[in-house]
Amino acid sequence: MKKHNFALIGAAGFIAPRHLKAIKENNQNLLAIIDPNDSVGIVDSYFPEAAYFAEFERFDRHCEMLRRAGESERIHYVSICSPNYLHDAHIRFALRTDAYAVCEKPLVLNPWNADALKALEAETGKKVYNILQLRHHPSIIKLREKIQSEKIRRKYDIVLTYITPRGKWYDFSWKGNVHKSGGIATNIGIHFFDMLTWIFGKASINTLHHSEPRKAGGLMELENAYVKWFLSLDRSDLPEGCNTTYRSVTINGEEIEFSDGFSDLHTISYKEILEGRGFGIEDCKPSIEAVYEIRNANPVGLKGEYHPFLRRLTS
Repeated sequence: MKKHNFALIGAAGFIAPRHLKAIKENNQNLLAIIDPNDSVGIVDSYFPEAAYFAEFERFDRHCEMLRRAGESERIHYVSICSPNYLHDAHIRFALRTDAYAVCEKPLVLNPWNADALKALEAETGKKVYNILQLRHHPSIIKLREKIQSEKIRRKYDIVLTYITPRGKWYDFSWKGNVHKSGGIATNIGIHFFDMLTWIFGKASINTLHHSEPRKAGGLMELENAYVKWFLSLDRSDLPEGCNTTYRSVTINGEEIEFSDGFSDLHTISYKEILEGRGFGIEDCKPSIEAVYEIRNANPVGLKGEYHPFLRRLTS
């Protein structure tokens, strides 16, 4: 595989190590990183010679200098691991630097932002790629192939439950700010909503039944499925005996097992992108539209106590 030059925005973030690992394991170069937080020692394990910047203006100037130095020196790809609300601006930076953008989920917070980036793609001739790693999971691929192979289309009953405890810090970081993260459905649920819309089609009805900063739940009708979903950051919602993350997706009462096999999905995503087969703006737009609707919906509410596993939603 041909070697390309990468830059990485958001090198101190939670997800950055997976991108560093993916760039390294695909035998690519990382020339520059930026993060206002200088806790970026993780880069020593992958690209200790990468130039580090804490200020975007200096990072911008460095990338421009490399661009003018010629094809072998310029940045070909910009990996974006910054807070969600900055993705749009950082993707624009990548395209205007004559580089492809490789961005974490959610690509953008609003559907019209995606449309504007599509126009910028056409202007610059560069493509925007979104990391949709669950689409590379063997169990998810197998499930999609099974659903698509069925001759008779029907509506499946799906229950999605994702409880991933977070401490008090979450509420005071950008992740706890709905204007910056998009809220829990966007920041935490986007992975699963993308997976479900990829397999079962776009959402036609989206009803929010419960909404708090740390938990939310509702009903979503896809082209080929009804989805009851619940997302939570509260440890008290974990089932008895579970002390970490609880992840469950059932289809017609049958549990879909995909707990393992996550470690290399970013590396696979990068390989596909480098070979021109990555997922772009149109691929991720259905899930962006779905979480935007959730974020702007008024909760309908339910009679009685709200049950964390949504057993009351269809009663």
